Amino acid sequence: MQVVKIVVTVLEVIFSIGLITVVLLQSGKESGLSGAISGNADTYLGKSKSGSLDQKLASWTKWIALVWGLLTLSLSLI
Repeated sequence: MQVVKIVVTVLEVIFSIGLITVVLLQSGKESGLSGAISGNADTYLGKSKSGSLDQKLASWTKWIALVWGLLTLSLSLI
């Protein structure tokens, strides 16, 4: 049982570091009105690309956070 707890703890640390990294790599979303005034607004084609880095990072964030939550739950039950 001790080995399982150690393995789950190590996995949780790895996923914690991964989650922090993925969140910090995402660009900010609050350019709002200041971005529109300065001419920094995104075009429709730029926003609709399904393979953009921001969308991939957002997807990775959701999956890593889900695994991290499950690891935390399992660690509390062990």
